[in-house]
Amino acid sequence: MSERIFLSSPHMSDEGYEQEYVKEAFDTNWIAPLGENVNQFEIELANKVGIKSAAALSSGTAAIHLALKAAGVGEGDIVFCTSLTFSATANPIIYQNATPVFIDSDEKTWNMDPEALEEAFRKYPEVKAVIVVHLYGLSADMDRVMEICNKHNVAVIEDAAESLGTYYKGKHTGTFGDYGIFSFNGNKIITTSGGGMLVSNNEQKIAKSRFWATQSRDQERHYQHSELGYNYRMSNITAGIGRGQLKVLDKRVEKKKYIYDFYKSELGRLKDIKFMPENDWDSPNYWLSSIQLTGKVKPIDIFEALEKENIESRPVWKPMHMQPYFEKYDFIGKGISEKLFENGVCLPSDTKMTDEDLGRVSEIIINLYAERLFV
Repeated sequence: MSERIFLSSPHMSDEGYEQEYVKEAFDTNWIAPLGENVNQFEIELANKVGIKSAAALSSGTAAIHLALKAAGVGEGDIVFCTSLTFSATANPIIYQNATPVFIDSDEKTWNMDPEALEEAFRKYPEVKAVIVVHLYGLSADMDRVMEICNKHNVAVIEDAAESLGTYYKGKHTGTFGDYGIFSFNGNKIITTSGGGMLVSNNEQKIAKSRFWATQSRDQERHYQHSELGYNYRMSNITAGIGRGQLKVLDKRVEKKKYIYDFYKSELGRLKDIKFMPENDWDSPNYWLSSIQLTGKVKPIDIFEALEKENIESRPVWKPMHMQPYFEKYDFIGKGISEKLFENGVCLPSDTKMTDEDLGRVSEIIINLYAERLFV
């Protein structure tokens, strides 16, 4: 059987930056959740995306949790959240004993629908925060989202876990709202194996988040804790990997776009396949090349055809309002996110893929359509 093709699994950079920084951590014996790599990774990431401050954490989920806490979200508060996302976006709302209200997607962006957001504010004017997601590296319509949220004076948290390297009108996603979060999980465009970053222009809030993330240890000689804390800090070794990976981010984005363009060239002539939306104001990182099927060939047909050849593909995220745990919470919208889930396929988008690999995936899909006379 041919070598397995993965959906997305970043690799160490050829330049060996990661090894250099990790070796430095071992040489200095700083292998705990503090050290020069942690400090520098925060500075370098903040500089890269153009924001004042950042806190390196154990995961993107931890970053969302602390963003909600920093925004003052607590028990009984309402938080608007994009429905078409991974559960890590919504889980921290429950951690804070708050109540999520899920917002539908817009076909133009696959992200939070501004019209549904406005409807949600009419129904729940007392909302405390809004979590907007940049799905698969596609930017939400941030001008509209920020205009609506600013009008209601509500905190905005950008879940940019999948969109590091994406620009909206020339500005990095994750830097428009009060808080932005990035993920460095093993499948993201750059990875630290596991980790995340909370960013903000509010330096005091980031400093407070670092405090919470370090078990809320007070500045005393003895161990003293006046607030509830969390073990959320990133390790010095992990941060070293992140520093090395950050140096090749632009190359990763370039390769992801190449993969997307390859698929679009090969599969674009199939009339029943629609690719991710492209907008003039959006410069995506193309983290996953995703498509919508509009004919008789269904996502399961593609999944199974690729699986037979040891190739990984996946459905689009199942919306949160359809999930067993979250279905009891309110949903505002017209069901666009449900259609995107039902008809969506995430194609293999690993940056290690060769033209031969991409051609192999494309050929399997083209042959599937040809067999059914749907070309």
